[in-house]
Amino acid sequence: MDKKPTTPSSLQTHFVDIHEVLPEGDEEGMIKMEDKLDKHLNRPTKVREIKKAHRSFSRQVSLETGFSVLNRERKAKDERKVLTRSGTSLGGFDSANRIGLEGRKGDFSMFKTRSTLTKQNSLLPRKERELESQMSNGSCVNDESVNTSVPAGRYFAALRGPELDEVKDFEDILLPKDELWPFLLRFPIGCFGVCVGLSSQAVLWHALASSPAIRFLHIAPAINFGLWLLAVVVLIAVSFTYVLKCIFYFEAVKREYFHPVRVNFFFAPWVVCMFLAIGVPHKLAPETLHPAIWCTFMAPYFLLELKIYGQWLSGGKRRLCKVANPSTHLSVVGNFVGAILASEVGWKEPAKFLWAVGFAHYIVLFVTLYQRLPTSEALPKELHPVYSMFIAAPSAASLAWENIYGEFDGLSRTCYFIALFLYISLVVRINFFIGFRFSVAWWSYTFPMTTVSVATIKYAEEVPSVISKGLALGLSFMSSTMVSVLFVFTLLHAFVWHTLLPNDLAIAITKRRQGREKKPLKKAYDIKRWTKKALTKNNSVNKDTSQE
Repeated sequence: MDKKPTTPSSLQTHFVDIHEVLPEGDEEGMIKMEDKLDKHLNRPTKVREIKKAHRSFSRQVSLETGFSVLNRERKAKDERKVLTRSGTSLGGFDSANRIGLEGRKGDFSMFKTRSTLTKQNSLLPRKERELESQMSNGSCVNDESVNTSVPAGRYFAALRGPELDEVKDFEDILLPKDELWPFLLRFPIGCFGVCVGLSSQAVLWHALASSPAIRFLHIAPAINFGLWLLAVVVLIAVSFTYVLKCIFYFEAVKREYFHPVRVNFFFAPWVVCMFLAIGVPHKLAPETLHPAIWCTFMAPYFLLELKIYGQWLSGGKRRLCKVANPSTHLSVVGNFVGAILASEVGWKEPAKFLWAVGFAHYIVLFVTLYQRLPTSEALPKELHPVYSMFIAAPSAASLAWENIYGEFDGLSRTCYFIALFLYISLVVRINFFIGFRFSVAWWSYTFPMTTVSVATIKYAEEVPSVISKGLALGLSFMSSTMVSVLFVFTLLHAFVWHTLLPNDLAIAITKRRQGREKKPLKKAYDIKRWTKKALTKNNSVNKDTSQE
């Protein structure tokens, strides 16, 4: 009988992986072993040449037949480099596809500071360092944009919404969506909004305790002292946390800075410091503050302002009509707050300079946001609170003018009335601010409401009447109530429900687009209808031509 050739596919075989490096003395043993396998399979023995003395080989050998299967590892390695576009993330690989790491879903080290990673790798054993280098050069970090800045145009292409914090459906990100990220990566620069709200409340109660128009209430200065201490504690906690993020995840901080919307929140820490200097209790500060305090807080703000306003002026991807957002008011309000602090320390001319710069840019920003250019998208329901930022700039401008010139004159009242009208136009739209989940963006309510309340107190001092005093008390009560409610909800979401800071998907976009946007396919009946319409049009044209 004719014997069929034996093949690996014709037998039920069990393969065993062999990974070994042979020294020079074992070369003959290897050849003898292969000769025995050839004799067992009744095939002629072939002498194989060995290229190198220390040659590593990797093959799978069947226990039943002795057949060896080569290049399996190379094939698996090639398959490991190919990423299927699941739409979830580029960093969330399955544990089976990890190189030497089982059960690890996301590689968050790609956003860590380079110097920190280098120092950590130097302390690892040699094998672990080689493994980390393989991961960094292999399938874990394939995108060039991990350690480089992302251009502004890429944010507009990959993200949506006026805050640019939602990833488009056809985009992949560098970190997994279905896994909770480390706390520092989820801690955004927008958390300084909490500090802005609390520090402005300290200024409000400082004005209530010292204003002659509200003297009949006999408000104790202790309230201002307690709020001021609370604002200082929260500012220290938020600043310390964000400094840790700068130390360990500096690449994520860079992405927030280059983000065309979040860059405005880098003004917030300096605005908070200036508010705390303005609202400092009398028992902790002298009658006149030292000018060095104003220089310390205003210098970094002014340098950042030069960069941002220069981008607005020079155009490009970061021009104002493209990046304008209600949160952009933070880059303008700081000028008026700095003007108030400059007048407090006795520097009137720098205060006038800052007021002029802030008012000029506020007019441009107000017109850009108010007329709603075609490039501006409608705010989603969760971000409706930031509409109240329209109130902050004119009310702060009226306060700054009053501090500089010492009276609530015509220009100061004009700015105040603009803020009051915008406040009323937003309050009457109750459905505009209900029916959405809590987020850190809600703190955008507090700062503008507090500023217009302080401006109303100053107006009541210049125009004392029942209406002005009642308006001042009503707005102050609404502002303090809003801050109290938001502070309680923030504590509950942060420490009880653990839902305050979700994954920050906006900072995890890739520098280059990983896939193409899927365009909707035209259905067959649409094509037929278009063809029929085109034929009918051509026939009518030919008919008219023949008649002529």
